[in-house]
Amino acid sequence: MSTFSIFLVLITIVCFLLIVVIMVQNPKGGGLSSTIGGSQMLGGVQKTTDFLDKSTWTLATILIALILLSSLSFTGTLSDTDSKIIDNTETAAPVSPAAPIQNVPVTE
Repeated sequence: MSTFSIFLVLITIVCFLLIVVIMVQNPKGGGLSSTIGGSQMLGGVQKTTDFLDKSTWTLATILIALILLSSLSFTGTLSDTDSKIIDNTETAAPVSPAAPIQNVPVTE
């Protein structure tokens, strides 16, 4: 398994976790924190909201870092060194200029 494939698996896992954390949150202060109850318990509502907020930012930062690292580790067959377009432009013969058009009188 190549390094790039490992990064793809890690990126997929982080994306799934980020989706789950975002879906648990409610933009109006509800979500998981509102289902716990209105009273402050041990690690109450505010702690849950802070945890979800910090985990969202942490997972987003990890995702960006993994994407950047995976692009550095990518040395696949689709790189620019094996491009057929670049090879064709280097070996193409120079195009000769077109012959000038002569003015031929039209006789009717």
